[in-house]
Amino acid sequence: MAESAVSLVVDKLLPLLTQEVKLLKGVHDELVGVKDELEVIRAFLKDADSKAGKEGIGEGVKVLVNQIREEAHHIEDVIDDYMLHVARHPDNRHGLLRHIASLIKTFSSRHEIASEIKDIKSSLLDIKNRSQTFHFISSNQGASSSNSNAGRGLMDHPRLSSLFIEEAELVGIESPRDELISYLLSGVSQRTVIAVVGMGGVGKTTVAKKVYDNHRVKEHFQYHAWITVSQSYDKRELLRSILKRFYEVKNGLFPDRIVTMEEEELIKEIREYLGQERYLVVFDDVWEIGFWGNMEHALLDHDNGSRILATTRNEDVANFSRGSSLVHVYHIEPLPQKEAWELFCNKAFRSEFKGQCPKDLEELSQDIVRRCGGLPLAIVAVSGLLATKEKSILEWKKFLSGLGGSAMVSDPYIDSVTNILSLSYGDLPYHLKSCFLYFGMFPEDFSIVHGRIIRLWVAEGFVEEKPGMTLEDVGEEYFIELVRRNLVQVDEVFHGVPLTCHVHDMVRDVILSKSEELSFCHVSSSCSTFQGIARHLSISNRGSNTPKSSTKSQTRSIMVFDEVKLQKATIQVILAKFKLLTTLDFENCPIDHLPKELGNLLHLRYLNLRNTKVAKLPKSIRKLHNLESLDLRYSFVEELPVKISNFPKLRHLLAEDKKTRALKIKGSIKHLEFLQTLSKINVDDNVSLINDGLQVSTELKTLGIRNLKREHGRYLCTALEKMTHLRLLLVCSINPTNEVLELQSMSSPPLELRSIWLEGQLERLPNWISKIHNLAELRLSFTNLKDDSFEVLQALPNLNRLGLVCAYNGEKMHFEGGGFQKLKSLYLVGLSNLKEMLIDEGALPLLEKLQMGPCPKLKEVPSGFKYLRYLKDLSFTGMTNEFTQRLSQQESEKVRHVPIIQYDGTYDPSDEGSYEAWVERYFRRVGIKMT
Repeated sequence: MAESAVSLVVDKLLPLLTQEVKLLKGVHDELVGVKDELEVIRAFLKDADSKAGKEGIGEGVKVLVNQIREEAHHIEDVIDDYMLHVARHPDNRHGLLRHIASLIKTFSSRHEIASEIKDIKSSLLDIKNRSQTFHFISSNQGASSSNSNAGRGLMDHPRLSSLFIEEAELVGIESPRDELISYLLSGVSQRTVIAVVGMGGVGKTTVAKKVYDNHRVKEHFQYHAWITVSQSYDKRELLRSILKRFYEVKNGLFPDRIVTMEEEELIKEIREYLGQERYLVVFDDVWEIGFWGNMEHALLDHDNGSRILATTRNEDVANFSRGSSLVHVYHIEPLPQKEAWELFCNKAFRSEFKGQCPKDLEELSQDIVRRCGGLPLAIVAVSGLLATKEKSILEWKKFLSGLGGSAMVSDPYIDSVTNILSLSYGDLPYHLKSCFLYFGMFPEDFSIVHGRIIRLWVAEGFVEEKPGMTLEDVGEEYFIELVRRNLVQVDEVFHGVPLTCHVHDMVRDVILSKSEELSFCHVSSSCSTFQGIARHLSISNRGSNTPKSSTKSQTRSIMVFDEVKLQKATIQVILAKFKLLTTLDFENCPIDHLPKELGNLLHLRYLNLRNTKVAKLPKSIRKLHNLESLDLRYSFVEELPVKISNFPKLRHLLAEDKKTRALKIKGSIKHLEFLQTLSKINVDDNVSLINDGLQVSTELKTLGIRNLKREHGRYLCTALEKMTHLRLLLVCSINPTNEVLELQSMSSPPLELRSIWLEGQLERLPNWISKIHNLAELRLSFTNLKDDSFEVLQALPNLNRLGLVCAYNGEKMHFEGGGFQKLKSLYLVGLSNLKEMLIDEGALPLLEKLQMGPCPKLKEVPSGFKYLRYLKDLSFTGMTNEFTQRLSQQESEKVRHVPIIQYDGTYDPSDEGSYEAWVERYFRRVGIKMT
């Protein structure tokens, strides 16, 4: 991560040093020297930073790495201070860099600036010289010194325990054990790689060992070997270990000549020794993606049912094998609460209470188990520790209060769990470390929106540019890699795209520990301390008041959570003190005002006011020329007070105020070359936005516009045909119940569209919708569709969600067999003419959720409900009395298989999340009374 900080500074220095105009005499030369020293140090950091948290690296190296990081941040602060001074003293007669030089000459502190840069260069020279005194092993050699194994016994304790744990102590292992045994003993004769994938501590090794030791498995394979790989391994040593295990199976004497064999000889020896026999080799704890490429030539495929079983935290390890082998990926998930509780009790109360939790300790014990998040390694470590303690409420409370804090770290058994999880952090490439640590900015158990975290990474400068890709696309790659490494857990997915995610509680403990060590971020419960906390500051009701880490460099990002109440004076202090902020996130914070000092944050790239009470932005926002992301959704902001062209670097403008549900913008967007998100924008008074701006916005991925007039529809269609990257489209007419959306004149729609929302009259369903085979979500409101349109919708091959709000005008709705093959959610609202609904067998085969009403003319309960075998949630509101009575009495057998059924009388309209409340709010907004 230190290398990442250095690289960022070098990238900032280059533009200053490659121009023809020099800075203040002496300053330019010193900056050249700084850049040169940084580039030399970067080579040292590639090895040092990756090894700083691992075994065999001394505290001196860790301190050195931290010093380099701090110095890099210091240089960045100096550069950005320069730019801040320049921006505050504009002069159009000169170029920016010429003006920098001019300004520096006039600053009263010009000698101090030059001196500061000299001091930085001197510090870097000293760091470089000291780094040369450390002779560490390069990353491709592995640890060989005796010191490299110091302390490993304790860290490996959980892994060793998992190899020798008794069967009677295991909980929740039966199903994965039996499934894996089945994969080994049956199936195709082709050699198959079975990858057991899961986060650290989830029980991969334990399950694999019980599979390996099973007598049926041992009898099935003529040769078998268990090989522990880990992060640093020697290929020749692994090959020798495989041979040694094979000799042991046959009780053969291991020849001395094998000890001195080279790699090629070992591969040949293994192949000859195996012959045509069937074998099983387990590779436990594989980290390197290309590992199988090192082993596959020794373990040939004789088409005899041989198997390779590998445990890994990284799914890409398995994917690498697909080129040469049949691969099956088996995911090990954390234990559910019931099984986690059983495991905890078996260990914590085995000796005194025969595995039963005393009643007075049950509530506290349940909290402790929940804190372990289903991670067997953590449960065993925690319960084992508690087994040695007094079984009293006071002792249990004391332990629970320290769980995840200093009390955890001080205990060797719990510390060993943290060390196991920390290995995953140490294995990350440097460009992912900052991204991973940034999850520590969010509170415990917080559901993190996928798009939000990526926009934050981009704004913080964590994402590196790649040819032909946007920064957001690269950030998406980063996100997926963290998921594949089982460091981030995805909660919601829509058509293959992650929506929300979180990190496991114990992984978050590792993040916070690393963040404290690196002064990366600090979680505080207030803004009482404004300086010297960390590079990134998270303010949360669940934070601590006293910072445990500090930094000389300035804080660059602030996020506020848990509805922390910030006084106006506090906000003013934040904006005044943190002058180099790049990100400011107030989402869900109950603030109602932003002062004019906002304009002082000239480096600000990310501003999030989502779901705040802010109604007006200060005009000083026009100074934020570096702004890349502005989120105003569900605030009260109705208008951007300055021209949108004031933000030439804008990438994302997200808006949907609580009154008009759209944002008025001034000026043209045609020069915003980086714009990817523009939603939701009021266009009724800004026709040029469509006729001019949108025609050149070809990079847009999300577009949402409201108050569209009929005569502007064809111009919009022309613009849409050029938006080849568009994923989400929302179009609302100026009067949804009367104004027609003229969207027919598009012959080549954006084929990457995943989601379409249309609100307004449609004389017929646009023909181009049938061409979008990737369409996963479609919401239509007030479109008054006929039967023929419904037939087109049924044929969409990948439609996952469909919402019709006063959108269908027919008397009969027929779901034909074979229709809506992938639909999982269906919303049918305000079907005022519907009298009959038919559902054929074979229609809606995957439907899980159906919500209906009001349907004032529908009296019969569709008999086809019985065919919807996967239906889990069925809700009705505003239905006729006849329909409700039949549903609850005579015809209940049609829906007997549905777990959740709700209809009139069971809703709470004050519950904003209920279906009925949503319908009432929607109708109220458009001026329709619910019948």
